[in-house]
Amino acid sequence: MEGDCLSCMKYLMFLFNFFIFLGGACLLGLGIWVIVDPTGFREIVAANPLLFTGAYIMLAMGAMLFLLGFLGCCGAIRENKCLLLFFFMFILLIFLAELSAAILAFIFRENLTREFFTKELKKHYQRNNDTDVFSSTWNSVMITFACCGVNGPEDFEGIPHLPHSSSEKAIPEACCQRELQSREGMFVNKEDCLKGNERFQNRQGCYTVILNSFETYVYLAGALAIGVLAIELFAMIFAMCLFRGIQ
Repeated sequence: MEGDCLSCMKYLMFLFNFFIFLGGACLLGLGIWVIVDPTGFREIVAANPLLFTGAYIMLAMGAMLFLLGFLGCCGAIRENKCLLLFFFMFILLIFLAELSAAILAFIFRENLTREFFTKELKKHYQRNNDTDVFSSTWNSVMITFACCGVNGPEDFEGIPHLPHSSSEKAIPEACCQRELQSREGMFVNKEDCLKGNERFQNRQGCYTVILNSFETYVYLAGALAIGVLAIELFAMIFAMCLFRGIQ
């Protein structure tokens, strides 16, 4: 009876670790895609040190989960107590780190409001100054998502305008429509756009566009995070049970 129980525990331990292995592989693939993606994310990530660091953290976490899932599977199959203990300690550290990150994200979620981004844009944006990380990142976002400002072109009223522009309300070049949504894309009509012709401007705010684009993915990411935490918790429980059951 005890042997059957141990065999069942080994099977469950292997199954949970296989899911961790797959989760690590997915994170690893996602991190690589964000860095090398040619459709615009690469520009945004490279221009923003925080996002650049986050992409590599995602790669590191994916590689670590990939390795730990593999070690957990090996420990379960071979009934190796050292591998199981090593696996448990590292999964515990990852679990606590992910839980802390989730709590911090919940606490500081109010910093991701429309008002916060509008205030930061008006305070730090320098239009076409690509040597400024903040401005370059915003320009990349507006070009990639074919949007303008946080709420719309009105966000740029009062922000110092280009020398050749005749209006203080002139929008930056990044808000002008392009045939292809990338920095290399040709303008539909740059001159008329900067003169205020709305026909050649992107009028919708980036906050709404990005929220609509990522709303489904945010809920999916949240559900995935909860699932990963649950899998890690059960994997730790089964690892300890299997560890104690091995003679």
